Amino acid sequence: MTYPPSLYANQIDLAKSSPRTLSPDEAADQSDVIVIGGGFAGLTTALELARAGTSVTLFEASDIGWGASGRNGGFVSDGFALGLGDLERKLGPDHAKNLWALSAKGTGFVRTTIADLDPAIMLGKGWISAYRYMSGGGAARMEKALARVGTPSRYVPHSQIRDLLKSRKYVEGVEITNAFHIQPLAYALGLGRLAADAGAHLVINCPATGLERAGSGWSVAAGGRTFAAPQVVLTGSAYMHGLYPALEGAMVPVATYVVASKPMAELLDQAIAYTGCISDTRRAGDYYRRLPDGRLVWGGRITTRTEQPDALSRMLRRDIVNVYPQLDRLEVEFSWSGLMGYAPHKMPIIGELEPGLWSATAFGGHGLNTSAMGGLLIAGAIAHGDDQWRQFAPFGARWAGGWLGRMATQGTYWLMQARDRLDELKRV
Repeated sequence: MTYPPSLYANQIDLAKSSPRTLSPDEAADQSDVIVIGGGFAGLTTALELARAGTSVTLFEASDIGWGASGRNGGFVSDGFALGLGDLERKLGPDHAKNLWALSAKGTGFVRTTIADLDPAIMLGKGWISAYRYMSGGGAARMEKALARVGTPSRYVPHSQIRDLLKSRKYVEGVEITNAFHIQPLAYALGLGRLAADAGAHLVINCPATGLERAGSGWSVAAGGRTFAAPQVVLTGSAYMHGLYPALEGAMVPVATYVVASKPMAELLDQAIAYTGCISDTRRAGDYYRRLPDGRLVWGGRITTRTEQPDALSRMLRRDIVNVYPQLDRLEVEFSWSGLMGYAPHKMPIIGELEPGLWSATAFGGHGLNTSAMGGLLIAGAIAHGDDQWRQFAPFGARWAGGWLGRMATQGTYWLMQARDRLDELKRV
């Protein structure tokens, strides 16, 4: 399989950037650990296990970073898909703070790994979460909540946000100052190179087709062969099928859409003066960023339909012009979609499913830092007996409802859109 026609894939010389990989015939029959899935979580797990001296074989059904890891919005910050307030209400402030600290370690891992790989993978710093209606003190509460868990931020008042984001839609915001944005596919391929250089065996274009208990360990069918390992890690998220139904059934596959414009810096100067990440606080919001080459990358909309709509470019372009009418001459050059794995509790599923069978998946729409965190936790558990993963025990692999769950998710999204529109009617 080839990469989808995204801006990210178009920017990369795959011959120079791709990691060293093996064919199924070249892979060893036995390893200490088998990792299934070649996205951020699987690659981080394989890298850290190999660095610890563990023999590890990773199987990827397509190419490294082919799925959500190589086509997402590229935003990196502390936190989870579940909001901080909801996390504190569910677990209490101390447990929530501990989990948030683990998520921050994921952010730090991405930052330091990029610095070692190629600083050019990082494209901008900061993240403004913009309000499209007066929050009634919500922005100040958000700033205080972030301070409680150690994530640096600042309030952006009405006068400043209009200078940075020249849209009548935005009235105030909060900037997360330690956030940043990246070229995600370049980062995925870089992780692959580091893992291979550390000794991990990466087997691509080779889907795992079977998973069975074999004595005290596990056997994995892939490429017409059977491979054995005492430990197996499942990281395939929404693209994993037919291996472990209890985990696959705990996630709803959710599609989101991204477009990238042609380089049009002078036009963008009329609208966006901020070079970091930008999103709005609506329940069904937009997320976007300016790139150094004068492009705009804009993401939004979610659906449980897994096919890409033909009108994707026109649909998101309308969203852009709705926020920034001065961008009505913006030309879209690339459009693509991708699948995220969402658990109903909106938290990652990280931990041991059965003895020797691990998961690091369901990162939802906040996967860059949390996939790194998940890989670090699982690798630490296997290689060193670290039990920090147990902090995610309240968020297990619970059935997501099958097709009824998908219908409920889609209905919830439509309801969020309707509530957003009602809230904006009250905007001042």
